[in-house]
Amino acid sequence: MNSHDVILNTQELTKSFKGFTAVDNVNLSVERGSIHALIGPNGAGKTTCFNLLTKFLSPSSGKIFFNGLDITNEKPAQIARRGVIRSFQISAVFPHLTVLENVRVALQRGLGTEFHFWKPESSLNVLNERAEELLVEVGLEKFTNEETLNLAYGRKRALEIATTLAMEPELMLLDEPTQGMGHEDVERVTELIDRVAKGRTILMVEHNMNVIASIADRITVLQRGSILAEGPYKEVSNNPAVIEAYMGSHTEVTV
Repeated sequence: MNSHDVILNTQELTKSFKGFTAVDNVNLSVERGSIHALIGPNGAGKTTCFNLLTKFLSPSSGKIFFNGLDITNEKPAQIARRGVIRSFQISAVFPHLTVLENVRVALQRGLGTEFHFWKPESSLNVLNERAEELLVEVGLEKFTNEETLNLAYGRKRALEIATTLAMEPELMLLDEPTQGMGHEDVERVTELIDRVAKGRTILMVEHNMNVIASIADRITVLQRGSILAEGPYKEVSNNPAVIEAYMGSHTEVTV
């Protein structure tokens, strides 16, 4: 992987809390145009690492680079403007707005007019066409005028992805996108992530190994804050150290 292929990388990224090291000298490289999964047992440091990358936490030491630029000391709003968008950051899912209105709000944020409350609602109609295109992209075109609170959980997650896409991310960070879903919703959202990944880069924290196996190009396994293994699913799932970390026994990681 040459430097032109890397969209996000870290150098010895470390975060300690009162003597406890949650992320320990992590050197992560995310290839442009890939789906990269960050996995690990509970307490491995996945969420802390995500919070460092999206600037909700400041590292104790180490560096973060996006497109070769040092963003270590930037604020969440600054990196969002650069195109690093975390799903929940802008998941403008308001329960009493329609599906279309939710996406339109996210598009309005992209225009920088989100605080123009005095403008008439009709002034937002120019955004309808793009909002409808995004709803088609995430498979919600039949729910355009549905009040969001009436959506099934999996479709609400699809709407969150639509609002994320509305911000035109260069790098999407998805935090446990299938958490709490039934089998049918997991399949639907997994297929959706795979579809919207075309021409984009996705870094995701995910616990469901079936999801990882089916769509991730590369996997980084964390254990106790450090990188335990890295590579494609087949290689990582057969790594004895990974099997031991997940299962405590020498069987292939499949769940």
